[in-house]
Amino acid sequence: MSFNIALSGIAAAQKDLNTTANNIANVNTIGFKESRAEFADVYANSIFSNGNTAVGGGATTTHVAQQFQQGSLLFTNNSLDMAISGGGFFVTSSEAGSQDHSFTRAGAFKVNSESFMTDSAGNYLQGFPVDADGNSTSVSLTTTQPIKIPDTAGSPVKTGNVGFQMNLNVGDEELDPANFDPDDADTYNNSTSVTIYDSLGEAHILTTYFVKPEGGSHTGENNWVAFYAVDGEQVDIDAPTGGTYKTDTNGDGDADSTATAENASGWKGSVLTFNDAGTYTGSDPAVVSTVALGSNGAGVIGTGADGSQKVNIDFNNPTQYASPFEVTELTQDGTTVGRLTNVGVGDDGLVTASYSNGSTVPLARVALVRFSNEQGLTQVGNTSWKASLDSGPALAGEANSGTFGSIRSSALEQSNVDLTTELVDLISAQRNFQANSRTLEVNNTLNQTVLQIR
Repeated sequence: MSFNIALSGIAAAQKDLNTTANNIANVNTIGFKESRAEFADVYANSIFSNGNTAVGGGATTTHVAQQFQQGSLLFTNNSLDMAISGGGFFVTSSEAGSQDHSFTRAGAFKVNSESFMTDSAGNYLQGFPVDADGNSTSVSLTTTQPIKIPDTAGSPVKTGNVGFQMNLNVGDEELDPANFDPDDADTYNNSTSVTIYDSLGEAHILTTYFVKPEGGSHTGENNWVAFYAVDGEQVDIDAPTGGTYKTDTNGDGDADSTATAENASGWKGSVLTFNDAGTYTGSDPAVVSTVALGSNGAGVIGTGADGSQKVNIDFNNPTQYASPFEVTELTQDGTTVGRLTNVGVGDDGLVTASYSNGSTVPLARVALVRFSNEQGLTQVGNTSWKASLDSGPALAGEANSGTFGSIRSSALEQSNVDLTTELVDLISAQRNFQANSRTLEVNNTLNQTVLQIR
């Protein structure tokens, strides 16, 4: 009997040593959770035995319990590294489309050859689908999908509208629009440029030139002429003639004739009109649009693109004050094919990709799960767990909501092993092993003594 008791003590001490050694071995393992060996005494009794004199039968291991307290965060320079600050687990699957999920706190993710986010073992990180505004369309674990980060964004969109907001200096010199020449800076007052795109996504430069015309300012009204060019080539406005404006030809302060916004070579422009408070009152024509940019119009874009493309020019409440020329807003609605430039992950798990065409696309929301009993999870290696009957089913949800923690991008959760405590436990387990070994040795000596009685 005493031999068995000593052997059970040695086995328990050995289990304690193994558990502590495993904790120490994984002190630098990202997302690792330490374990604790738990023991109970062995006691047998029956209705015919004397409970007052019964002796226990030794010790047994009841459970190697995992400890899921938060590990400290290690900050990195990789935006795909993620750590959960609070409760929850990441969801992974071994194959795309598989519902055989594993759960982990190790957030060292990367992009594989197919642009999917995976861990070091090649498991796919799962996310909830989102709409164009980044809102989750479902938070069910069965609807999660592997998160993919496309290298490109969308198809090219030709520019249809360009918006300007600026101030034109009322004190600028008056010039004759008939002399306008884009190659001679003395023939116009100011210019500004914006990049536009054709139907194939090729970039072009739309330049607008502003001329303060001679006689264009008179009682209560001020006029400016705007000419347009694409890639330095003349582009007329889509009107039979250039815009018109009233002029003061005799210098008496009153409008006495009409002039056309056109230079000597027939380059047609539009007219912007301001009142005596410098407020924009309209343009001529009322809707400013270029002629077709293809070969049947201005001929400034390639034959492979949509030759009927026109660009509407919207002057968004410009001003004419006694201050320098300044552009305060410059917009256009076309895009080219975007190349991936950056990936970001928000506190709520929303994964967004930024592209070279200026677009930011929400891709997915990182799925998190929790369990009623975390210690009931089954360890499967690679710092991952699977659900079991003891843990209960996985309950999915979004980060930063309810009992789920927030996601910290560019950070990793370190092992929660306290090395100092583990070394003390190692010494304690060693002493227990030695003590039980000594018990076994004493029992052996007593048996030898009995056997030698004659």
